[in-house]
Amino acid sequence: MPKAQETLVEINLTDLKHNFDYLKSKIKPDTKFLAVVKAFAYGSDAIKIAQSLESYGVDYFAVAYVKEGVALRDAGIKSPILVLHPQPVNFKLLIERCLEPSLYSAKVLKEFIKIAESENQTNYPVHIKFNTGLNRLGFWENDISHIMSELNSTQSIKVVSVFSHLAASEDLDEKDFTHAQIESFQKISAEINDQLDHDPMLHLCNTSGILNYPQAHLDMVRSGIGLYGFGNSIKENEFLRPIATLKTVISQIHKIEKGESVGYNRAFISPNFKKTATLPLGHADGLARQYGHGNGFVTINNQKAPIIGNVCMDMIMVDISHIDCKEGDEVIVFGAQSSAEDLAARINSISYELITAISQRVKRVFVN
Repeated sequence: MPKAQETLVEINLTDLKHNFDYLKSKIKPDTKFLAVVKAFAYGSDAIKIAQSLESYGVDYFAVAYVKEGVALRDAGIKSPILVLHPQPVNFKLLIERCLEPSLYSAKVLKEFIKIAESENQTNYPVHIKFNTGLNRLGFWENDISHIMSELNSTQSIKVVSVFSHLAASEDLDEKDFTHAQIESFQKISAEINDQLDHDPMLHLCNTSGILNYPQAHLDMVRSGIGLYGFGNSIKENEFLRPIATLKTVISQIHKIEKGESVGYNRAFISPNFKKTATLPLGHADGLARQYGHGNGFVTINNQKAPIIGNVCMDMIMVDISHIDCKEGDEVIVFGAQSSAEDLAARINSISYELITAISQRVKRVFVN
């Protein structure tokens, strides 16, 4: 690829295919694969990523909100799309665009049935979510009788899957907790299956569940962060490739004398002569203010340049006193060699937060 001449995210679709193939190799051929493309496909580009994954043979997609699913439909995505956290105000739109809701409480179940009936739906596909320990969304096991009562009172919907979410599948110190979740879900799914007149898909595993708990793969697995190149462990990161590289350029170089300050509030006072570079990237682009004051860094000509002073809305300043570089040179914020995971760890954060924060005003460029 040509060197960057502006701030951009370079997305490698070959690496996306590599990650998909690696994760697919961990499951049985008849186990379905759901790709999670919420949050702008984890900060990359939901439409382009979904189009690519659909061509690779993904069985299902998942988004967080109805609006995200509508965008995929508008882009021509035909595969089933599970909406993980739909709001009742959007149920009519959801049905209109052939999206499939996760129903996780008595309120949303009742309200969706009401809307489905008013829209003259028959056997509209829905997914029933159970809480097995994450305590975020989901029915409890003792809700099954109520769920069945609602289901038996209507022909407007059909349960196509029953699922739950692992809370700590990446943490091998929490194996006992995860095994308890798996057992709880097995009990719940067996009980509800006994009362349905068909066998819905069962799914429980996220990326770390795919990698660490093969006994829980069931009928379908769900992967988000793994597709984008992170395995939530040093071991698995070796087999995955981060698909996104955040790049920018040096806009201007300054020579700073001892005692001079840099940036807002004079947050950096130079202890001696230094050279600094100003880069067109700031907290409005997703690089949080916490990365300032030397906490974060960028890479210029294979050398780390610490971020000094406060992160501005549209700019950061870095110390290049030890780096041979010039205005216009390319700068790597994170990528394959200097990972988002490592950078995020500098402020006690995680790769998820950093990559999903990158503003959509930052240009996306796709490479194969």
